[in-house]
Amino acid sequence: MSFALDPEQRRLLGYKLVDRINEYFSSLPDRPAQLPLEERTFADLTNKLPEFGEDAAKVLDEVSRELIDQGFHVPSANYFGLMNPTPTYIAVLAEALVAALNPQLATMARSQLASKIEKESVRWIGERVGWPGAFDGTFTSGGNEANFSGLAMALAAHFPAAVEDGLGSINARPVLYASAESHHSLDKSAGLLGLGRKALRRIPVTENIQIDLQKLEDQIRQDKTNGFAPFCVVATAGTTNSGAIDDLVGVAAICKRHKLWLHLDGAYGAAAIFSERHRDLVRGIELCDSITIDPHKWLAMPFAAGVILTSHPRTLEQAFAVSTPYMPRDRSARALDNFKLSTQWSRRMNSLKLWLTLRVHGRQAYEQLIERQLHLARTFAHWISKSEHFELAAPQVLPIVNWRLKLPGTSEEQVHAAHEAIVHEVTRDGRRWVSTTFVNGRSVMRMMVISYLTEERHLQDLQAALMRAADKIGSSGKLP
Repeated sequence: MSFALDPEQRRLLGYKLVDRINEYFSSLPDRPAQLPLEERTFADLTNKLPEFGEDAAKVLDEVSRELIDQGFHVPSANYFGLMNPTPTYIAVLAEALVAALNPQLATMARSQLASKIEKESVRWIGERVGWPGAFDGTFTSGGNEANFSGLAMALAAHFPAAVEDGLGSINARPVLYASAESHHSLDKSAGLLGLGRKALRRIPVTENIQIDLQKLEDQIRQDKTNGFAPFCVVATAGTTNSGAIDDLVGVAAICKRHKLWLHLDGAYGAAAIFSERHRDLVRGIELCDSITIDPHKWLAMPFAAGVILTSHPRTLEQAFAVSTPYMPRDRSARALDNFKLSTQWSRRMNSLKLWLTLRVHGRQAYEQLIERQLHLARTFAHWISKSEHFELAAPQVLPIVNWRLKLPGTSEEQVHAAHEAIVHEVTRDGRRWVSTTFVNGRSVMRMMVISYLTEERHLQDLQAALMRAADKIGSSGKLP
């Protein structure tokens, strides 16, 4: 049986799917985040490997229906969870176009226009950072790969011989630093780079959930005294738990004093550079040597799209460039082939969705998105601060709010149990989704305004659900 479909089959299937996606997008402002608790079941996974094919329209209908009717709906306006947005519709169309054209971005010779679009997208982002000199970067599969790339560049900059000769060529053990609230991808990266996860020094945070600058300075000095080789500090702009942003100017001063590479994990919060009014949230971002930003977070892109940027283009090449005789070369290209700037070899075109969104909607759309979501989060935080049941647990900096149940005289274990019970009550009907986490060692409830469809009415519905749950659980020490 041929994989090829005739033109009429392709047209009918395509129109059918686009109609289904269009209906789904129309439902998102009011769609529950998931099914009610008692209706949540996994689809039957016992099907045998098909030997012969079925009718394409039937199969497409079946899987669409199951995913939509029984799935978890991250794009819903009622999703207040992690950094997973409602994607722009033009980005969804871009993904279909990329899948059809299937460009291979490893080399310029096979992807001249696609590579040009990626380079232009990188330039647009880098220009918003505000570096005074040259910069370069590349799209990645997400923040994990981007952070890995930033640390690889930091290693290459400080220990050039290690790229070819390995960590054994370094006379002392390299160590790096990040806040206790920084992302777990840093632990993974330290292990995968051969540094060992223990090489990552997690520095305590202040009451504002920022890396403690004095303790960072003390740890660096102590490590130098003990014969270690500090090489990098990772600052965070938008922690996953609370949205905290480190003092970038202060961290940069320490890095300059100790001659350390400054990498910024701005996977979420660095998108503030697209707002003229709020870019001061990441004041000092231009002092960083490398930056991670994930368009699939605050820039409303579908998964997956990360970016690594650096103001040291030669270090990017030094860390990743290899040569091989079978890769075609475009001698007219002035830029390096993408495979020489990235951990990836075969490269998907992850840039088109952002490029098209910017072409169709413009930067001003992001200006408005950032302003609106910050306003909604401030409104929710204000409601929490006036609540008889709840209290704020961390400063609200980005559109993330942490709060706790007022339970004086109880243990942290009891508080966490009460938080879990409230979140269970709020989410059991499937209407909305929030979560619990820990910030600076304390249990909190967490919500995030991440969908561009979320409005005041969605927050009011969440507030009413929280009040009902708090009344049911009890706020006077009556715990589940």
